[in-house]
Amino acid sequence: MHIGSFQFAPPLLPTLGYLVMLMFLIFLGVWQLDRAEQKHTELAHRAAAIEAPVVSLNDKPAESGLAAFEFRRARATGVYDTQRQFLLDNQVEDSEVGYRWLVPLRIEGQDQAVLVDRGFLPVGDDRRQLPAVVIEQPEQTVTGQIAPRPTVAMQLGEPSDNAGEWPRRVQYLDYEYFDSQTPYPLLAGQLLIEGSLDLAPRIERTGREAWRYGPERHEGYAFQWFSMAAALTVIWLVVNTKRRQPRNKS
Repeated sequence: MHIGSFQFAPPLLPTLGYLVMLMFLIFLGVWQLDRAEQKHTELAHRAAAIEAPVVSLNDKPAESGLAAFEFRRARATGVYDTQRQFLLDNQVEDSEVGYRWLVPLRIEGQDQAVLVDRGFLPVGDDRRQLPAVVIEQPEQTVTGQIAPRPTVAMQLGEPSDNAGEWPRRVQYLDYEYFDSQTPYPLLAGQLLIEGSLDLAPRIERTGREAWRYGPERHEGYAFQWFSMAAALTVIWLVVNTKRRQPRNKS
């Protein structure tokens, strides 16, 4: 192909290699844009859930679950099972190592409970000594956020290192294990984050933590992949374009 005083003549094999790489880079860019769109949609869903009316767990039928109400604000009245409390190990808050304090709340009028996250407890000076977990008024009305049930990707060892003792120290969130340790079912395996009904800051933080990073990171990755595709195209054009040699007149 002649373009003015230049000749464009790309060899076949390098061109095929270029096309393969180009399609791969474009695929990666489109994939990252799709991931960003998914996260935009999910964050919008979570924001809408915050504005929705408060869910009363006491009014829910016993056989219904909480999957449809993830990230919604919720209220439950019941009695804490102070005899069966869990401490989720290896948690960090404000650069301090400790536990998440998880307690089943037996819902009033129902034969089931919801696991409530009552907050962070530091380990203290002696790890062998578990922190005090005293609930002075077991009967309470708890408000908070219905969190999604996490999946246990990898189970290393037993869920607890002090089986048979209470409070029970656990190494990961395993709702099947929690359910097996209580004489009543835990409501749909969901976790109710305790706090005030003004949960916007907490929702934003937990949402980011759940996704590791927001859609902006994926959009940045997409820009990088598309930029690499554009740079590869420029290189391919420059390498295969040469100035035509003038013909010698005899």
